[in-house]
Amino acid sequence: MRKILDAIREDLSKGSDEATRHSFQRFFKEPVKCYGLKNSAVGAISKKHFKAVSSWGKNAIFDLCEALFSSGFCEEAFIASNWLPRISGRFEKGDLKIFRRWIDLYVNNWATCDTFCNHTVGALIERYPDLVFEIKDWALSENRWLKRASAVSLIVPAKRGMFLKEAFEISDLLISDPDDMVQKGYGWLLKEESRLHQREVLDYVLKNRDRMPRIALRYAVELMPKELRSEAMKKI
Repeated sequence: MRKILDAIREDLSKGSDEATRHSFQRFFKEPVKCYGLKNSAVGAISKKHFKAVSSWGKNAIFDLCEALFSSGFCEEAFIASNWLPRISGRFEKGDLKIFRRWIDLYVNNWATCDTFCNHTVGALIERYPDLVFEIKDWALSENRWLKRASAVSLIVPAKRGMFLKEAFEISDLLISDPDDMVQKGYGWLLKEESRLHQREVLDYVLKNRDRMPRIALRYAVELMPKELRSEAMKKI
């Protein structure tokens, strides 16, 4: 594992660029660690090294991914989040506890949270839909990224109209949260549910708009026709 990890980090260091590193920081309110590579370059490095680990056992890949997450570098987290969905056919229910621990310990910005949760946690939930009830519990955490994860882990299935009831239940738990990262997370989830459940999401928003922060409401109705967006926003 150490040999692959060192090779990945050598490639990331060689490709780093000060201007890209500086530009990357402007997307975040908090300081983030990054090498300074464009996404396409990180994707190429990810693809190159996955060839060497794809035949490994799941636990060995998980160990390497945890090492990448624990570094705190966004690019290393991106590589781990790129690899994990590729082995989603090997996921087991118990892996959710591992994923929760990684979020709790290592996730410290919205990009790492969303990249990991959208595709890795989302793939696990689609494979084992009954795990959505454990995801709901994340909304009760004191960790802002676990709270955001409770919503954004359902983004991909929400685009296909899945988990509407659970999306509303998670939004109910997060609706008054003062953290804008949490507000944007559940607002985004409602937006994706509105692709196939526009009327239901609009009804939810109209019912709760006096409690919903403005930013969450705007996210939720973003895909709706102008007249419906106006209806939802008129008392704000």
